[in-house]
Amino acid sequence: MISGPPITHSRPTLDAQDARAVAQTVRSGWLAQGARVEAFERKMAAFVGVRGGVAVNSGTAALKLALLAIGVKSGDEVILPSYVCAAPWLAVHQIGATPKLVDIEPDSYAIDPVQAKKALSRRTRAIIVPHLFGLPADLTRLQALHVPLIEDCAQTLGATERGRRVGSVGAAAVCSFYATKLLCTGEGGMLLSRKAVILEKGRVLREYDEEPLLVPGSFNRKMTDLQAALGLCQVRRLRRFLQRRRAIAEIYRKSLKSAEVGLPVVPKGRTHCFYRYVIRLQDGRHSGLEKVMARLDRRGVQCRRPVFRPLHRYLNLKGFPESEEAHRTALSLPIYPSMTDRMVRRVVTVLCEELA
Repeated sequence: MISGPPITHSRPTLDAQDARAVAQTVRSGWLAQGARVEAFERKMAAFVGVRGGVAVNSGTAALKLALLAIGVKSGDEVILPSYVCAAPWLAVHQIGATPKLVDIEPDSYAIDPVQAKKALSRRTRAIIVPHLFGLPADLTRLQALHVPLIEDCAQTLGATERGRRVGSVGAAAVCSFYATKLLCTGEGGMLLSRKAVILEKGRVLREYDEEPLLVPGSFNRKMTDLQAALGLCQVRRLRRFLQRRRAIAEIYRKSLKSAEVGLPVVPKGRTHCFYRYVIRLQDGRHSGLEKVMARLDRRGVQCRRPVFRPLHRYLNLKGFPESEEAHRTALSLPIYPSMTDRMVRRVVTVLCEELA
């Protein structure tokens, strides 16, 4: 039996350079939003390929800002997939709009354009498009619906759809820089857009100090220079992080191709950056996802559901078969840039032994 230190499901990739950047910010005496936040906004906008960014204190705040900036109001409807974390639903609900849930594509886990089209109504004002686990959604078919898209790039920075970088296609995009995201600032997020009017409205709504007018809806959502200093170091290494993630994914692919599990699918025209490596457990090869995760955990390999619970389950709604199937069978394996090849091979060995 292979043993060793526990392998966590995810963890940040930090080094001495990150620590020095944060320490320099502390020594500078300027901790709140300032020049480092502005520099981080420019770096992220350049990476994604858009006009600019508005840094905020969380990905959820960025989603709320994006909805407000494109003009979504109380009483409007916003389409989003059920198979996603709670943040999109909460952001829509908090501005008084109505979240309208749809199902996902079975292979990509992304919002299904066919189901999104069926959900359109005269009250539809936006579609939130989470690019899940490192794989872009089908932006081409979603664009054809002629509804403003808000791309949620929290898990898929650097991936492309038909040669277009995610985040550069929709009316707005949002990022999360939570501790275990593709790059991290501890907590934090950003609104990105190619449209100046959306960026300007986002900045007005992000803060209220020393503004000429009282703007209803303005709130303190600012990122600090401490966070941005870490973000600047991380974004400079993001391409290297993505390269390592793809290398780990390739080891998994080669090692698991003969195992009786479903491997990630990359549709034609899309690239994957493997924020998560999600496999499908097949009927007859396990005794339930929870029991498999518990057995792996006892052997020091922490695996998780890639989405804790689909939104329709919280709301006791029926009729989301693909989201249900993903919840029942999808398992996320450890993958992050600081994983060694030896750690990856240990995950493979333990997984195969427990599924045998």
